[in-house]
Amino acid sequence: MIKIEAVVRPERVNLVVEGLIEAGVGGYHVSNVTGKGTQQGVEVFTGRGATTTTRAALPKTVVTTVVKAEMKDAVVEAIVTASRSGADGQIGDGKIFVSPVSEVIRVRTGEKDAAAL
Repeated sequence: MIKIEAVVRPERVNLVVEGLIEAGVGGYHVSNVTGKGTQQGVEVFTGRGATTTTRAALPKTVVTTVVKAEMKDAVVEAIVTASRSGADGQIGDGKIFVSPVSEVIRVRTGEKDAAAL
């Protein structure tokens, strides 16, 4: 089993979720976060618009799912397609982190691994 965490622009999260469902993902969760990556923040107007400052931590959304290993490539491709801005993408479109999951347990029934997904 594989855990896939995608940090994406908040305005793209609905497209990402639709892509996950089309790829056959049974469940996911979404968290709103702030952070700093390659984009290095943005200039924002402060006060009455007379001055600007750099906002380092930007709002992002993390979409997390755990899938069977054989679904990894399809799920990653669905996320990339849904979260990329334009044909070539832009800085700030996000990152995808893929890591192994050694065990999953469904609390309600005690089912384990693939049966718990």
